[in-house]
Amino acid sequence: MARRSPSPGPGPRRPPPPARPPLALLLLAAAAAALLPTGDGQNLFTEDVTVVEGDVATISCRVKNNDDSVIQLLNPNRQTIYFRDFRPLKDSRFQLVNFSNSELRVSLTNVSISDEGRYFCQLYTDPPQEIFMTITVLVPPRNLVIDIQKDTAVEGEEIELNCTAMASRPATTIKWFKGSKELKGKSEVEQWSDMYTVTSQISLTVRREDDGVPVVCEVDHPAVKDLQTKRYLDVMYKPQIRVSQLLPASGLTREGDLLDLLCQVEGKPEPTDTTWFRVDEEMPPHVIVSGSNLHISSLNKSDNGTYRCEASNEVGKAFVDYMLYVYDPLTTLPPPTTTIIIPFTTADTTATTEPAVHDSRAGEESAITAVDHAVIGGVVAVVVFAMLCLLIILGRYFARHKGTYFTHEAKGADDAADADTAIINAEGGQNNSEEKKEYFI
Repeated sequence: MARRSPSPGPGPRRPPPPARPPLALLLLAAAAAALLPTGDGQNLFTEDVTVVEGDVATISCRVKNNDDSVIQLLNPNRQTIYFRDFRPLKDSRFQLVNFSNSELRVSLTNVSISDEGRYFCQLYTDPPQEIFMTITVLVPPRNLVIDIQKDTAVEGEEIELNCTAMASRPATTIKWFKGSKELKGKSEVEQWSDMYTVTSQISLTVRREDDGVPVVCEVDHPAVKDLQTKRYLDVMYKPQIRVSQLLPASGLTREGDLLDLLCQVEGKPEPTDTTWFRVDEEMPPHVIVSGSNLHISSLNKSDNGTYRCEASNEVGKAFVDYMLYVYDPLTTLPPPTTTIIIPFTTADTTATTEPAVHDSRAGEESAITAVDHAVIGGVVAVVVFAMLCLLIILGRYFARHKGTYFTHEAKGADDAADADTAIINAEGGQNNSEEKKEYFI
């Protein structure tokens, strides 16, 4: 059996010598330190590049006051793309655009996201210089879609619309418009790897005025301009009714006049049932209803009442009332001295919980007021004229009798011897009175 030599006894031990790094690592560290930018002595210049995916990026390494030193371009993996005007990298997408002592310019076609990162320019001077640039790749949204909760909505209903911009970089911003009015939406962002998907949502309470109005989803992204999609609102609403009085044109309905009413109906879907009837009473036998028209050839007082136009569709029912009041014929009123214009305006009626009511007496108050003013003015003028004539006649009468009194009161008194005789002889005295009395007897 082999015997082990006895182990040395305890005693002081020397620490092992420190491990020396390999020579290759020392050389790489020295090279890295030498390639750091030198600050004030640096004369390399470059610029960051932002490019849309699929486009061309141009990388430029520029040198100021170059002394014929070598220029080199490296990719993010520090692989040499160009050494002076030579391309060691086997990637044909890199092409030399310009090479000189002051510039190395290279183009990169069909840029993809994998090309994004730092690219290095190196100048072999003493000491060497290095500077980097960053290529940023933008990716526009690949799809822009509007999803609407309901293709067809009913007036007053609230609907939701979602707009999704998929696979963009950076995350896009979505704007909403209804017609020309901007709306505020709520957005959510999801990230998948280096891509972003953005979904924006809005809620709308639709009205009949919104039917056919476009809702636009627009993208705000640096990689694309004027990217939008739209959906047109389809809104159904119950009938909207308007009653127009075609005849009489003056608006005031009198006995013997011709009455012609038109019921105009609008709705979505198109109303299929439009009818005229008399509220709480039977329709007079001489009333003619033809579609949306109501025709009465000769009005009389028995036609007074409320006439209703009613229409319906799938959404609902609506109606408008026309109140007819027949007045006496125009010959019963004194002829006006001036032309009287009686306005008649047919109100715009919509189917609401309180239907609009048309009244044939709409122009009566203005007509009667105008006639009364004319009559009153004529009466006042006649009274004033009569009073003036009366004053003139009275004036002339009093003036004539006053002259007679002054002329005849002393007639025959000039030849009297005294005052008593003068009184007796004066015309109009006692003798004349007695003569007149005898004459009348």
